[in-house]
Order: sequence, then C-alpha cells, then structure tokens
Amino acid sequence: MPTILLVEDDRSLRETLAYNLQRQEYSVEAVGDGQTAVEAARRLHPNLDLVVLDLMLPKLDGFEVCRILRQEMSVPIIMLTARDDEIDRVIGLEIGADDYITKPFSMRELAARVRTVLRRVGKQDVQTDILRAADITLDRSGRLVKVGDRLVDLTASEFDLLAVLMAAPGRSFTRLELLERLQGTAYEGYERTIDVHIHNLRNKIEPEPAHPVYIETLYGAGYRFAAQMEKV
Repeated sequence: MPTILLVEDDRSLRETLAYNLQRQEYSVEAVGDGQTAVEAARRLHPNLDLVVLDLMLPKLDGFEVCRILRQEMSVPIIMLTARDDEIDRVIGLEIGADDYITKPFSMRELAARVRTVLRRVGKQDVQTDILRAADITLDRSGRLVKVGDRLVDLTASEFDLLAVLMAAPGRSFTRLELLERLQGTAYEGYERTIDVHIHNLRNKIEPEPAHPVYIETLYGAGYRFAAQMEKV
C-alpha cells in the first residue's frame, strides 16, 4: 500500500481528500502547514511514496517545502494550487514537482494523477494474484499459501494478514491498522488478537518461529514483512 503525505491548509478539503485517497487504498497522513509537512516527510522517509502538496500554505509555502524535500529525498510531488498561473506551474516543475493540478479539480482527476505518478516511479500497488518472497508463494485468487512445495493450512484471518503484509514489504503496520484490514473495524483492546495471529502464522511459515526472518516485530510500532518481494 503506497504511503501519501497530503499537505493542505483547508481543513475541510484536507479531510475530504484524505478520505477519498484512503478509499483508493492508499495510506494517507494529512497535515495543514509547510513546516509540519517537512517534519512529517522526514519522519516517513524512506517509506514515503508520494507528496500531494498545496502551494499556498502557512509557515512555509509549497514552493519552499518542495525545495527542501528535493534537497533531501527523491519522493515524487504533485502540487495543488488555486492559482491558474503558468509562471507558478513552471516554477513548481523547475524546482522538482512531478505534476501540477489547478483547483478546483475532481477526485477522479486527482486519483488518476496519483496513479500515473506512482506507476511512473514504480510505486503503484498492483493487486497481482500471486505474491512471492523467498520460498513463500501466496495465491490471492485461490487463497493458497505454499512454503517451498509444502501447502500451508492457514485460517482465513491468517491468510488475509499474510496477504496484507506481503503486499507491502518493508512497510510497518500498527496492530490497529492490521486489525482494521482484517475486520473492517479496529477497537483498542482487541489489537492484541493480531499478536495471536502473528504467533500462529510464524509457526506455520517461518523456518525457525522463535527467530522469524519473514515477519518482523517492530517494538512499540507493530509488524512488517521483511523479505524482498518478487512480483509475478
């Protein structure tokens, strides 16, 4: 699941954009000013896949944020502005923006631009049926998992949990995020059920469950799938 940093000072628009991007199955962090945007990008890097950046922002404007991010990282940037000024577009692109959208725009247009930019840099999360990592093969359509030539008997929750983790190798998930993916809702106090599923899953797929090489525990954060993925 690609991670997007959304930077927009209009709270209502920010919440609307964040909600719609999340419905497109992106992980979204939304902030309202330039300084917070720079801090958030530094914190999320290198797992940050895209910045959607408003031009007119408090504290630091979008141009300055873009300049700073370009000096520190290569994350793609889509700039948003209410000003349909060719000079602004040229400046934005010259300092490193990858695309430029003028308000008002439709969510369909933004979603299309996001997909295009992520696809261009190889970050679009394609829902391929088969995922592979080392000797693990997961078939979404057939709901089958193999370790080597051995078919592994997983519960529905274990399968769904493994699919979420394998689809985003290297990305950390909190227990609440994983619980929401499995159940559609997440309630504090229930997130420890994820630990039980992870424990059972490791017993079934890890060479040495006590010393996992696939599913890593990130203490104080959650879990991630560690192996480099091979997409088919």
